[in-house]
Amino acid sequence: QVQVMESGGGLVQAGGSLRLSCAVSGRRSSINVVAWHRQAPGKQRELVASIVGGGTTNYVDSVKDRFAISRDYAKNTVYLQMNNLKPEDTAAYYCQSVVGGIDYWGQGTQVNVSS
Repeated sequence: QVQVMESGGGLVQAGGSLRLSCAVSGRRSSINVVAWHRQAPGKQRELVASIVGGGTTNYVDSVKDRFAISRDYAKNTVYLQMNNLKPEDTAAYYCQSVVGGIDYWGQGTQVNVSS
């Protein structure tokens, strides 16, 4: 059974930093892609960043040069380092893990950025 658990959200002032963690348990050898999504109130969920097995990363334009996704293979954890946070980054952040072609989602962690 694959489980995805996010942590690290919280309240931060604009310009501050947070690091989100996504711990994936279960079939670690079959984890293909891990991605962070976010959903702000009244808005659609959007893909923020992703990392594939080979280490290739992708980001939505609005977070490039501010966010960095990385993976600790030993801990089976993916991190999202968020720097220079802006009020528009306020959202619930969700981790998605594709394992053996199947999507697994965490419950989300809330990020609030005050101006």
